[in-house]
Amino acid sequence: MAPGILILDGGLGTTLTKKYNVKFNDDTPLWTTNLVLSDRNLLFQCQHDFGNVPVDIILTATYQVSTDGFTHTKSKVFPNGIPSAHIPEIINDAVKVAEEAKQNDAKVALSIGPYGAIMKPSQEYSGQYDSAHDSVHALQAWHTERLKLFTTITDIRSRLGYLSFETIPRVDEIKAMRKSLDDTPGLIEIPFWMSCVYPDDKETLPSGATVEEAVDAMLNPQFAKATPWGVGINCTNVWKLDRLLRRYEATIADMVLNDLVKVWPSLVLYPDGENGEKFNYDTMRWELPEAERYTVKVPWQQQVAEVVRATQARGSWQQIVVGGCCLSTPDDIRQLCGLLELE
Repeated sequence: MAPGILILDGGLGTTLTKKYNVKFNDDTPLWTTNLVLSDRNLLFQCQHDFGNVPVDIILTATYQVSTDGFTHTKSKVFPNGIPSAHIPEIINDAVKVAEEAKQNDAKVALSIGPYGAIMKPSQEYSGQYDSAHDSVHALQAWHTERLKLFTTITDIRSRLGYLSFETIPRVDEIKAMRKSLDDTPGLIEIPFWMSCVYPDDKETLPSGATVEEAVDAMLNPQFAKATPWGVGINCTNVWKLDRLLRRYEATIADMVLNDLVKVWPSLVLYPDGENGEKFNYDTMRWELPEAERYTVKVPWQQQVAEVVRATQARGSWQQIVVGGCCLSTPDDIRQLCGLLELE
């Protein structure tokens, strides 16, 4: 039987920037979470744009949450940084904004980025971490401490449908995230997915690890008790998806044969919404290279729909969750729903 399809939302940060003219910089280390404090209504409106598509799953504005991020966030109310006593109410409100923005039957997924997402400059697309966070043990300790911030969410099991560990650039961090869940009783019972990033023209993680190593790290029971409900790919070029997914499937099939995987996981797929644009780390903007400006391209929505239909036809996955990452807009997700005949 072909797996069913659930629709995820799109690029919150880039939509805030392009549609609502929000600026992110070193003064906003919490990035989208900062809007819970600075302009909650605007954050709600942007998430409501996605909720109204409608989507089946909406991610929270918590991707860059960290203790250091709160410490270095300055505001009129907290000119010297946000005290730890106020962190729970801010995280709870970030979840509440997503709840208010979604349709009644949709679920909320808690967005949890990698360590590299809170570095300055961010390093989730390079995987180049500082020496203090350059091992499974060190990353496990950091993620365990960070996950404790999320255990303060009230009525957590009824409010969160999923945990989303996303844009993971390193195999040791995949293992560390799973181990950190083992250490966090308040979260381990919530279904979670893990999605990796495959930047540039390569079919490897930023760290250089292979697809096969990444999938093994996500699903092998030898590394941790916590096993993801879903695995996948995010923040990656659309044109790479089909080849990457076939490698995912071949690896999981081998793990099933070797009795390392008992039940096929679900697939979670949310590529960048670009149509040739590349992120320029010098200008900190998405730019269309000169050579790409006059090339006729297949629309992003059509490319994603074709990959999903082909993947669905192969019938391996329990379920397919599909949406968009950077540059994907509410209208893009709505058109994707139409192409998948899910409206």
